[in-house]
Amino acid sequence: MEVDLEGIIQCIKQGDENGVQIRLQEFNKEYAQCFFFDAEERDRRKQRKLEEFRKNKVRGYTDSDSDCDEYDKEDRGLILRQNLTVVLVRFIRTGVKCHLLRVSLRTLRILSRDKNVLGPLVTDSALLTLAKLAGLSTTEASDDSSDPDSDFYDNIIASLAEAKVLHCRTDQDEGEANDQNKECSDEDAKSDISIANSGDLDSISGFGSHRPSINEMHSSGTHHKVLERGRKDRRESKMEGEEEEEGVVSGEEAQRKEAMKVLCNVVYNSTWAQERFSALRLMCGLRERLSSGVSGSAPSSVHFYELRLMFLITALRRELSTQLQQEGGVSIFTAALESCLEVEWKEQYECVLDPAAPAISLEASQRIIEILKILFNITYSTHRQEPSEDDAALYRHLVAILRLCLLKKCLLPDETDELQGHTVNLLSALPLQCLNVLLMVPLQPNSKQCQGVNMDCVHTLMLFMERRLEVGDKMKEKLTPVLNLLTESCRGHRETRHYIRKHILPPLRDASHKPEEGSTVKSRLIRLMTHMDTDLKHCAADLIFVLCKENVSRFVKYTGYGNAAGLLATRGLLGGQGSRIVSSDAQYSSDSDSDTEEYRQVRDRINPVTGRVEVEQPDPMEGMTEEEKDVEAQRLFMLFNKLSRDNIIQPMGVDAEGRLVPMSGMRENSLTEEGKSGSEDDGEAEEGEKN
Repeated sequence: MEVDLEGIIQCIKQGDENGVQIRLQEFNKEYAQCFFFDAEERDRRKQRKLEEFRKNKVRGYTDSDSDCDEYDKEDRGLILRQNLTVVLVRFIRTGVKCHLLRVSLRTLRILSRDKNVLGPLVTDSALLTLAKLAGLSTTEASDDSSDPDSDFYDNIIASLAEAKVLHCRTDQDEGEANDQNKECSDEDAKSDISIANSGDLDSISGFGSHRPSINEMHSSGTHHKVLERGRKDRRESKMEGEEEEEGVVSGEEAQRKEAMKVLCNVVYNSTWAQERFSALRLMCGLRERLSSGVSGSAPSSVHFYELRLMFLITALRRELSTQLQQEGGVSIFTAALESCLEVEWKEQYECVLDPAAPAISLEASQRIIEILKILFNITYSTHRQEPSEDDAALYRHLVAILRLCLLKKCLLPDETDELQGHTVNLLSALPLQCLNVLLMVPLQPNSKQCQGVNMDCVHTLMLFMERRLEVGDKMKEKLTPVLNLLTESCRGHRETRHYIRKHILPPLRDASHKPEEGSTVKSRLIRLMTHMDTDLKHCAADLIFVLCKENVSRFVKYTGYGNAAGLLATRGLLGGQGSRIVSSDAQYSSDSDSDTEEYRQVRDRINPVTGRVEVEQPDPMEGMTEEEKDVEAQRLFMLFNKLSRDNIIQPMGVDAEGRLVPMSGMRENSLTEEGKSGSEDDGEAEEGEKN
């Protein structure tokens, strides 16, 4: 479906608001659900097809005509969308009625998903217009067009007419060229069509370049995205229910929400818009809106999109997240989080948790998740910092609220998992000494406990980690935050380590299987210790190492030397020096790791590399004479020597610091040391002779 742009312009010129609304509603209905197709990726695929065609000399390669049509259709659609964006940006400045304004903003929201048409939307006047409609600014947007309205719309119509004429001529030229080249080979025809198409596309897309108000493009649009139908945009909110909201949301509120959605798309897709967002003081307006919304009686439907816009700004512009933190952003969004959860305080750092309270609603959970993401953006660098007394009190207040986020349920299990995931991310960003608030809650009759300390949050975190271990995709993003959080908590709180160790590393009883075999949490974590992702395997190994109180022999006992070698090599512990290297901030108890009776019975038969009792294998040299053994040893030495010379393998050894180094380097170092010691001995001898 092509946009009847001329009809829209004529209706605007004639003041036919009903006609404009009907045509825009048709466009919105047609393109309400769309996805983005990367034109560059499409070009790469076509190039690969063409190279394959030329390589294989395939005859009858027939999908070039449809591809040509697709190019032309997409290019015509791009010109229409660019012009429609210009027209609508100008139209919404003219004092349009509320319902028509909302329909126009909805059209702009759909268009703003396409990077190729963002030019008219990233000008200062357009950003200020959208910000005013969204309630972020009261500044009047100046109209940067000096032409009268009639001339402006006439120029647009003339531009479209010229494009149509050029397209018709192109089609005619292509038809004549095809008639003249009927006898050419298929390969040559394919090449000619590709070249002709590229030329036509350049001329069409470049047409009207003398009209910067029509085809103005922002500098950041390097990846060309084209709208197509068929799949819902993944960036749309889960709360999208526009048809149902028509009778519930007021006209002004619906207008503000549509304008906010447009701003979210523009900021997400344009680095220029991100830069101008701060320069136009829209950040201050957004912060004031969110601050005033905390004290409001009930959050409006636009509140979620205000939070989404703040998240995008703080995620895409690090300097703005730092600015927001310095301007009290943590206290603002902590108060917003407290309001969304309807927190009731029992003690200074203890919130009331009513088991009979209703689950968190879908709307509230979505707002809470956005707030958690914003707080993470402005606190991600505080983890290793020593907070002041005021900041520490603020963070402990926040952690007490985050305890509710961990323990409360949402209406849907997926929402609960997502909420806990973002809570874990934020907890891992906060100073470790402020997390003791999670354990300071008095015990309840059904509480998990360890040595008199409440372990409800720790137990929830373990269950969350177990669920993430079962997920096969995006394991690094989903697992590393909770693994790091549990590791640091175990290192800093001995009760936490004792409780987690009891569930993850119970006393060894069965040594007939490898440590990584099985479906237990311990087995899954040990399997991650040899994962191809370096960060993920180090996080899993660190957790088990801390659960073993950073004792090397105990670590090898539970995991096997083969699985433990990666972490031991990283920390310089391969040589066994210092069986226990404890961090300075670690709080470990003095409990011993006593072996079970079952383990003591098979301990001497356990292979330390695999960590299990191996089946006895026959001696391969049984029955060989000493001379045959020497010959076999020399043959193996020659084979290893050849593999080493050809750089197929590299013999490694452990240096004095317990780290893996090439054997050649060790030999050179030893020779150098011998030379130095020899020269020193010679010098001492000479001194002795002189004396």
